[in-house]
Amino acid sequence: MNKIRRRQFAVGLIALFSLSVQAQSWQVPKPSPGLMPNPAAGKTLFAKHCAACHGTELKGSDKGPPLLHRIYEPSHHADAAFQLAAKNGVRAHHWKFGDMAPVPQVTSDDVAHITAYVRSEQRKVGID
Repeated sequence: MNKIRRRQFAVGLIALFSLSVQAQSWQVPKPSPGLMPNPAAGKTLFAKHCAACHGTELKGSDKGPPLLHRIYEPSHHADAAFQLAAKNGVRAHHWKFGDMAPVPQVTSDDVAHITAYVRSEQRKVGID
């Protein structure tokens, strides 16, 4: 391995280790046991808490990214990512809208309903 590749590998390992340690300290919020996430309830909650940035039709705005995008498909951003985003906020990493602040007024149950709504809308456009 040449010197540049060794350095890139070392930097990559450090970054991976740091993300792993950070992720291990996060507690993923969990909805109430037995909750049946309801997309209709999620649509109302989305309109109240999320649409200002993510757009009324989940297509984004000048303040936030579209959730009807392959980046947010379940295999790339699992439902737990929505729970963590609402609780902790998100550092900008896919888009140039800036960091997402935490949304403390939404509960874990609210986020479960919102996620159910987002997933149902994603399926309608072929994102699953």
